[in-house]
Amino acid sequence: MALTAKQQRFVAEYLVDLNATQAAVRAGYSAKGAKDQAWQNMQNPEITAAIKAAMEARNKRTQVDADYVLQRLTEIDEMDLAAIHGEDGKLLPIRQWPLIWRQMVKEVDMKSGKVKFHDKLRALELIGKHVNVNAFRDQVAVDVSLTLSERMAKASERARKNRS
Repeated sequence: MALTAKQQRFVAEYLVDLNATQAAVRAGYSAKGAKDQAWQNMQNPEITAAIKAAMEARNKRTQVDADYVLQRLTEIDEMDLAAIHGEDGKLLPIRQWPLIWRQMVKEVDMKSGKVKFHDKLRALELIGKHVNVNAFRDQVAVDVSLTLSERMAKASERARKNRS
């Protein structure tokens, strides 16, 4: 079954920030019911398949994948302040900086010479989420072998120990 124009718009808007509720609003669903509509859309197999296909196409087009994110993270991890300072301890002219350092510059105050840098790790985190790398996803272990009453009893026991 083909997606409606509004559903196609939802898919495109979802790719912007991976926020289903905001995607629903931007796609033209009413703001009041956007959360419910977003949930319904995300339960629709055709919509989720379209999102997955669009993400894969974008990843191929931009050549951003898990390897790219890991490579960039490694480059940032290996950055050395000495690479942008001369023997005298003063900042080198920006043209002499390694590329990775130049890419991090957010702002240069020409009067004081102060340099502000972008938060590259945050950018990588966002990229990692968009390419479905799961490099920055918290992993939570859930034990489903216990009944609700057993879990409640264990929680009560932990609470008692914490109060002691």
